[in-house]
Amino acid sequence: MQVSLQALKAFEAAARLGSFKAAADELSLTPTAISHHINNLENRLNVDLFYRQVRKITLTPTGEYLSEATSNGFNLINQALATVKAKGTAVKITTTSSLAALRLIPALQELSKSQPNLEVDISTSEAIDKQLHTLPIRFGQQHNINADDIIKTEQFNLFGSHKAADIPWQNGPVTLYTTKWKNNALSEPPIKQWLTQNNLDPALFIIKTFDQELFGIQEAMAGSGLVFCSTTLVQRLLNTELLKNFNTQAVESEFCYYIPNKQRFQTRDTRLVLEWIEGLLN
Repeated sequence: MQVSLQALKAFEAAARLGSFKAAADELSLTPTAISHHINNLENRLNVDLFYRQVRKITLTPTGEYLSEATSNGFNLINQALATVKAKGTAVKITTTSSLAALRLIPALQELSKSQPNLEVDISTSEAIDKQLHTLPIRFGQQHNINADDIIKTEQFNLFGSHKAADIPWQNGPVTLYTTKWKNNALSEPPIKQWLTQNNLDPALFIIKTFDQELFGIQEAMAGSGLVFCSTTLVQRLLNTELLKNFNTQAVESEFCYYIPNKQRFQTRDTRLVLEWIEGLLN
């Protein structure tokens, strides 16, 4: 059965306050309007909700039942609105551990300076969160992804500690860390293509793998070997001279970072964060 929301609000306020006038004041209506809404509701339901006496109203048993239900309902709605509003004050980013640790989190301070009223929360997760204020940045292969959702296509290259020799493999094989993805649906990093493109013999490298690029990058910074990884992840480390490359040519890949159904994000804050991410990675 369809009833007027305004009539339910008028009834709930009058029942809670025990007065048509008090309900009118709370809802910025006239007592006559409150009375009219409640009369219409009673006619619609074919019941009496109030005992009407001179300058006094009291609830009938049916009115008491409906009063409890409407009060609980409006309280639940108000709580939900408060929760949604609270969540809307922060934009949550979910992404891979490597991208979060190496690019996004280190750049948060600069974002805070330019957008002091913008709150951003970054967490690592492989799940796609469909909430309005959550930006899920995923890592995948371009042929499976809508082109409009891609925020950065990936190149791969070789990197090592800034103290490493200019040609670390000149005097014999060196350890090279690469990635064996947790997601078996992803193809291997394009190390074979990179070796061919740079005319390098695979025998020059002792290949070891981690399940996240972050770990190989850490080993390279510590001087424990070299790392073959995406250029996106190491850009900040190159700028701060914690890593260097070796004048080898980066190889294009099928990999990319993307946000599923990116166009659904239309709120001001999510668009600001999305623009920040795209500017940071490109």
